Amino acid sequence: MHNDLLTIGGVTIHGYGLMIGLGFVAAYFMTEHRAQKQGLDSEKIISLALWVIVSGLISAKLLYYITIFDDIVKNPKLLLDFGDGFVVYGGIIGGIFGGFLFSRVYKISFFRYFDLVMPAVALAQGLGRVGCYLAGCCYGIQVDSPISIVFTNSAFAPNGVPLLPTQLISSGLNFVHCIILLLFAKRAKAPGQVSALYLICYSAGRFVLEYFRGDLIRGSVGTFSTSQFISIFIFAAGVILFIASPKFKKGSTAGAAAGNSKEQQ
Repeated sequence: MHNDLLTIGGVTIHGYGLMIGLGFVAAYFMTEHRAQKQGLDSEKIISLALWVIVSGLISAKLLYYITIFDDIVKNPKLLLDFGDGFVVYGGIIGGIFGGFLFSRVYKISFFRYFDLVMPAVALAQGLGRVGCYLAGCCYGIQVDSPISIVFTNSAFAPNGVPLLPTQLISSGLNFVHCIILLLFAKRAKAPGQVSALYLICYSAGRFVLEYFRGDLIRGSVGTFSTSQFISIFIFAAGVILFIASPKFKKGSTAGAAAGNSKEQQ
């Protein structure tokens, strides 16, 4: 609930940025560790991370611009504000697209690395939502309950009123999500199933949690918020991928064998 954590000279360390940064670092080390355990090329992880992060940030920003399109028409200078305003779903979609392009360029199995990365993505999201809590963005509806929080110095959330801590609820769900994916990864029967489970669980949880969000800047599509509308398609894509993933098993195994052969040469 205090975003300005430390000021050294003229430089201020913000809680939101710090937690986002910690999320990226934690996700990288988790992915690298799991890559080594699974016999995948861990040296590719740093390059993969850069592709995913850059494409994810660009997409997250573009989707944010879409949600505030009417405001941009009135004030085009909003396009120059690169600091605030990102939509998680844009980051997920853009990150997946960046990972797919990376797999094509470096000729690696997309679904094996997709499965490798997604538990770490859930971990990063959990840490990122703690940053949202510190900054006061992505706040919940006004409700007087034992778990309500009251912001006193937030530039985003209304101050002085009890709000549902949707940031911390989302953070906790993401950490649980990460654990579920790690456990399921040991039992998955085909490449793509871990990723599919991520899409299913995250979209379902996000759809429900959106009803308890109090910030109105998220945009809407009919009676749904923008994220709820996207959740419907992400959930459907996850279900389809989970069902269809056994068909990718043979191709993925062959691709992995070919990749190992090249590395040995």
